[in-house]
Amino acid sequence: MNIKLSLESIAVLDAIDRKGSFAAAAKALSKVPSALTYTVQKLEQDLAVKLFERSGHRAAPTPAGRALLHEGRHLLRAAAEIESQVKRIATGWETELRIAVGDLAPLKRVLPLLAEFYALESGTRVRLSSEVFGGCWDALATGRADLAIGAPAEVPAGGGFGAQPLGTVAFVFAVAPGHPLARTPEPLSRGDIVNYRAVVAADSSRDLAPRTAGVLFGQEALTVPDIRAKLEAQRQGLGVGYLPRYL
Repeated sequence: MNIKLSLESIAVLDAIDRKGSFAAAAKALSKVPSALTYTVQKLEQDLAVKLFERSGHRAAPTPAGRALLHEGRHLLRAAAEIESQVKRIATGWETELRIAVGDLAPLKRVLPLLAEFYALESGTRVRLSSEVFGGCWDALATGRADLAIGAPAEVPAGGGFGAQPLGTVAFVFAVAPGHPLARTPEPLSRGDIVNYRAVVAADSSRDLAPRTAGVLFGQEALTVPDIRAKLEAQRQGLGVGYLPRYL
């Protein structure tokens, strides 16, 4: 395969288009204008197309030149990313860090940690995903995540996971003001609660066995996708259940 394009020639075309003239592009690239003229003329000859129209000191890409620039800039960005990845790998930084965040972890506590990480200027791309209940452990076990924040304290057996405690989340049993249980004398008994629908957040585990908490035997349950949906459902009186106090 005889490829006539090079990253260097694309970079020259890009500079000419951005700067508007061969002279300005040559200055930006620390080259003499004649070198850029030769590069463009050689490329036009090899491709048998005209890439730039010159009017006085100005240069504008032809339709063919514009098309080449559009696709060529993708190549320049890809090449720069490859170089960056290689450097990161050589210095021990991951190219991408996938973090599973449990939906009980307050996001306002997680984001400052990301700010500290970005301050290191590692160039690592960070991808956050939201998981519910055992979903954090499942994300680690199935390779969907490299790190989990806010996973439940019960570490699955046999996974080889390492864990460090970050804190605790206080829960309260909550009902809407208009719910019948709000008028029931306290303390509430299991018999009082079991007669009313519970709202539960669905475990997002895919491979590990999903778990459920906060539902009594024989109690009807409304399953919602996450803790914020659970909060809203309980606010609207659709059911009852435990919620993090910080909500």
